[in-house]
Amino acid sequence: MKILITGGAGYIGSHVSNLLLDKGFDVTIIDSLITGNKNLVPKKAQLVISDIADTKKVESVITNERFDLVMHFAGLIRVDESVKEPEKYNNFNYEKAKTFLNICFKNNLNKIVFSSTASVYGNPDNQKVLESDPLNPLNPYAVSKLKLEQFLIAKAKEINIKYIILRYFNVAGADEKLRSGLISKFSSHLIKIACEVAVGKREKLIINGNDYDTLDGTPIRDYVHITDLADIHLISAKHLIEDGKSNIFNCGYGTGYSVKEVIENFNKILDKKINFEIGPRRQGDSKMVVANSDKFKEFFSWEPKFNDIRYILKTAVEWEKKIKQC
Repeated sequence: MKILITGGAGYIGSHVSNLLLDKGFDVTIIDSLITGNKNLVPKKAQLVISDIADTKKVESVITNERFDLVMHFAGLIRVDESVKEPEKYNNFNYEKAKTFLNICFKNNLNKIVFSSTASVYGNPDNQKVLESDPLNPLNPYAVSKLKLEQFLIAKAKEINIKYIILRYFNVAGADEKLRSGLISKFSSHLIKIACEVAVGKREKLIINGNDYDTLDGTPIRDYVHITDLADIHLISAKHLIEDGKSNIFNCGYGTGYSVKEVIENFNKILDKKINFEIGPRRQGDSKMVVANSDKFKEFFSWEPKFNDIRYILKTAVEWEKKIKQC
């Protein structure tokens, strides 16, 4: 079976590409390499370097192959940058994605797994957020993702398309074989930054605010290991290819860790302690976002394999050591 992947040179896209190839799928990647890294693209995958909104190039790729499904990962992901440049995020994550998807639909590529985000919930009222809870995005990044969700839902009422929307909570860790992991010069991910401090790339970690209404004053997040997330994509793809119905699922474990708790867990597996200091809050950050992930688990009778914060941190730091030597 043939899968088209946008953003396959990125952290999550490359990991999913590796898994699909391991399972015998044929993978074609479209990536502009603006934020992606060519070194993350699996050797067995076909790479097309292109903007997803390049109509001619994209149409040529789709018409030359008969893809069973498309996975859409491409997009910008930095909340802080989106606050400063909202139009850029709307253009990349919504307008260009819409252009790309319309090319897919025009050419009968009508099954899609979409990489969305838990930040569409904003500051949820529930301790564990459900897919049916109110949506209240607090930053332009989350708004751009929600707009594309709404586009897909509306389109499915007009034409024959099927989708799975996956709302990621905080994705972390690396491939056990160290084939892929997070590479970013400007990462705002807590675990990535902590890893850079651990291997000596950074002097210290800044905790963005310690005055939130949480137990220790720092924001709480649900961290999901990248390999479990890749498995969720594989299951979702098979469901759609077998003519399963459209759906929306949270991707998390249902366990929340504060920023300070993540650092404490890190300190238990490292030789030296993570150097940190308290900084100001970041605009657009939520105090607590933890998944109720029962829907996916029950729908597919699925259980995660790597629901362990220390395993997540261990694989993340091993990856950081590897890329430091490259």
